[in-house]
Amino acid sequence: MNSKNKLKGITFILLAAFGFSLMTFFVRISGDLPTMQKAFFRNFVALIVASSAIIKSGKGIHIGKGNRLDVFLRCAFGTSGLIANFYAIDRLGIADANMLNKLSPFFAIILSIFILKEVPNKFDIITTIIAFIGALFIIRPTGAFTAVFPALIGLFGGFGAGTAYVFVRKVTNKGVQTAIIVFAFSLFSCIVTLPFLILNFVPMTPLQWLYLFLAGVSASLGQFSITTAYKYAPAKEISVFDYTQVIFAAMLGIIFLGEVPEALSIIGYAIIIGIAIIRWHKNLKAA
Repeated sequence: MNSKNKLKGITFILLAAFGFSLMTFFVRISGDLPTMQKAFFRNFVALIVASSAIIKSGKGIHIGKGNRLDVFLRCAFGTSGLIANFYAIDRLGIADANMLNKLSPFFAIILSIFILKEVPNKFDIITTIIAFIGALFIIRPTGAFTAVFPALIGLFGGFGAGTAYVFVRKVTNKGVQTAIIVFAFSLFSCIVTLPFLILNFVPMTPLQWLYLFLAGVSASLGQFSITTAYKYAPAKEISVFDYTQVIFAAMLGIIFLGEVPEALSIIGYAIIIGIAIIRWHKNLKAA
């Protein structure tokens, strides 16, 4: 039964990775629209999906007085990370943008020291350093700052996501339901991006409306699939499969956008994914 649950967990996390890679693809092909406009519509669809899940559960919205600040910080860092990720998607290859965002688990290790008071061991510290060396191959900090800036914003997107995940873990351990966390994040993001949408709205073609709707649907697929995956199997057993998102994104970029990752980027991918696999293998042995 345990092996069946693990297989289900792997299946759902692969589905989540494909969903998130599709999200970045649809965000990219939606064209030359303001980042905030794209972020609003992506989150508005997720808000509808999360609201439906809460209504269906019949439990209502209950965060708890002691969890409000942590949920707010999850929303704030998650929103800033998402906006940064969308900015990077429009200016980098989608595989590069996805890979920089996938540094979030390594940021989470660092931030867990301050937020959860969890002290990492030497292995965690070394693997985190190596992962960031891998990121340098993707960022390639040479030449004009304007060329490096989108990659640095993408790196900040990984930081925002990593910080958000730490707060998700904190409030989940205190009993806050997943659908409520997704609802709060989506609502907060819509409120933050709405003024920018109103002030700088760019009229969209029917095709652009469709692409942003599909980006929201894909993101919802990713969010709920990854939540389901961790119900069937612990993170230490299946989290490494989440890195297939970069492979899916690279394939979509090559086939539909003609984006072939540079050799240095591929080296960066190999370093970061390799370190993730080593961490996964060590966690399995420890278990």
